[in-house]
Amino acid sequence: MSQSPKRTFDREFKLQVVRQLKSGEKRLAQVCREHNLCQTLARRWREQYEQKGENAWLEQAHSPHVAPDDKARIAALEAALGRAHLELDFLRHCLRESGQKGVSALHKSGR
Repeated sequence: MSQSPKRTFDREFKLQVVRQLKSGEKRLAQVCREHNLCQTLARRWREQYEQKGENAWLEQAHSPHVAPDDKARIAALEAALGRAHLELDFLRHCLRESGQKGVSALHKSGR
């Protein structure tokens, strides 16, 4: 049995669904059929809305989900990139210095 890809829903969509349920505009089964939602999911959204009201899912709207493992990986990659930049700057400096010494040595030898 193949699973369909996991869908994600933005805050505005969740609010729209919950408001339709709370106002009595639509019944749970109708909303779930129209949007191809599981009733368990719609009930969970309704419970979250009842707990937090209009503030429900605000953290989702302001910050994209990044797993802790991903955060650590991002931090490690940023640190490695910083070290690479420092190494490049150092090497450029060394090349400039060695190039200038080579040129001044040539001038002194009369070449």
